Amino acid sequence: MLNTLNISAEDIIRNIQLSCEIPEVLEAIAKQQIIAQTASEAGITVSEEELQQEGDNLRLEKKLVTAKDTWTWLKKHHLTLHDFEAIARNNVLSRKLAAHLFGKQVEKYFYEHYLDYVTTAIYEVILDDRDLALELFYALQEGEITFQEIARQYIQDPELRCAGGYKGIQTRKDLRPEIAAAVFAAKPPQTIKPIVTSKGVYLIWVEEIIQPELDENLHEKIRQELFSLWLKQQIETMELVPQLIDTSPERSEELRKQA
Repeated sequence: MLNTLNISAEDIIRNIQLSCEIPEVLEAIAKQQIIAQTASEAGITVSEEELQQEGDNLRLEKKLVTAKDTWTWLKKHHLTLHDFEAIARNNVLSRKLAAHLFGKQVEKYFYEHYLDYVTTAIYEVILDDRDLALELFYALQEGEITFQEIARQYIQDPELRCAGGYKGIQTRKDLRPEIAAAVFAAKPPQTIKPIVTSKGVYLIWVEEIIQPELDENLHEKIRQELFSLWLKQQIETMELVPQLIDTSPERSEELRKQA
């Protein structure tokens, strides 16, 4: 068995083609080119201090604690230090361009779409029988059983069962429309009447409705949402034409014979 397998650029491109990943790759390239060109036209640059900080953030994100960790990660992804710096530069450039284009629009957008950022903490159990769901609902109302007891008895997934059916913090978009309408109309803490859907009968305990605050994290999230939408719109106006290398079996055989 060979200890080393040489993989050419043509092999890599051919694999991407056969995996039907070319559209995603083209879109990623187009986004980066749009960002670079627009940032240049706007006079946006990246300072050494910003580059250093982003490099530190990347190492923290990737858990690259030591120099050895960094080199191992770079080797795994076939990157050089120059490539790592390019990733950091692209990240900073993207954020600065987003702030330049949409920083002043965030507050207005937030208040116009306020309800989209209201969240809720819920627990749920999905049952097959509506009559059973109603029986459990009324038992909850009378204090004869707790939601956690219902979760332990009727949830099959071990992790969700141990969490008592807790689904985490959800937005309206995270929930089915009929469920979102009932959940966000609740007065927590409250168990809402069972909701019948095509997936099953939902028994939901609404623990809390969380009103949003336009803090730094949400400001950044909205700015990135607007920026992503803008990038998508830019790409939709373009025709992406790849200049691909001929990686067909016939061409590979021809190259093999020439070698």
